Amino acid sequence: MQIFGVDIGGSGIKGAPVDLDRGDLAEPRHKVLTPQPATPESVADCVKEVVDHFGWSGPVGVTFPGVVTGHSTIRTAANVSKDWVDMDARALLGERLGGAPVTVLNDADAAGVAEMHFGVGKGREGTVILLTLGTGIGSALFIDGRLVPNTELGHLELHGHDAEKRASTKARDDEQLSWEHWAHRVQKYLAHVEMLFSPELFIIGGGVSRKAQKFLPLIEGIRAEIVPAELLNNAGIVGAAMAASQEAGVRG
Repeated sequence: MQIFGVDIGGSGIKGAPVDLDRGDLAEPRHKVLTPQPATPESVADCVKEVVDHFGWSGPVGVTFPGVVTGHSTIRTAANVSKDWVDMDARALLGERLGGAPVTVLNDADAAGVAEMHFGVGKGREGTVILLTLGTGIGSALFIDGRLVPNTELGHLELHGHDAEKRASTKARDDEQLSWEHWAHRVQKYLAHVEMLFSPELFIIGGGVSRKAQKFLPLIEGIRAEIVPAELLNNAGIVGAAMAASQEAGVRG
């Protein structure tokens, strides 16, 4: 079974049909740059461009980099336009996609659900935290496999700043930090999260997960196991498709 997934990020918007039997992309993903400013209308146009690239018609799952409550109401928008706040994202995107059924959820929650079902978190009990390191830091918290949605742990305070302003990959790029220097910042952040939640497992996702060997071995003093996401940066697309499939089943 295939369902389309779209992952909206602070720097890129990517999507593809997903084979939900395998938990992998059915075709190579298509990516466009996130418009600046990332207003609702401009982002919706990009989502349509990604979906139209495949000639897709049918349900679409979409991730959003912020808190998504109820069915699709946006409550925070840290790395996109504040015009998203209080927006009904499902209504906007559904209209732009010609009335297609749309499911919207937090981007890190989508990645986490995919990793827990198809990836390195499969079968893991206890407390598991997935962190996506990218333009910001997204988080997904699981207790015995059950998601606690919209945790947004990237906005924990770290040395007087939002953690994502110090330990995201954008911070590394903007400040031209070495892998060693940046790994030290990530280590401090993980220690703070570990102190609060005592997880058994950290899963590190986002685009930087494919370079895990450059920084994970440099992180010390964390009791929890730390592993890169198995689905790498496709986890959000897969999780979005999973959510759309589940909602389509409920509607059906």
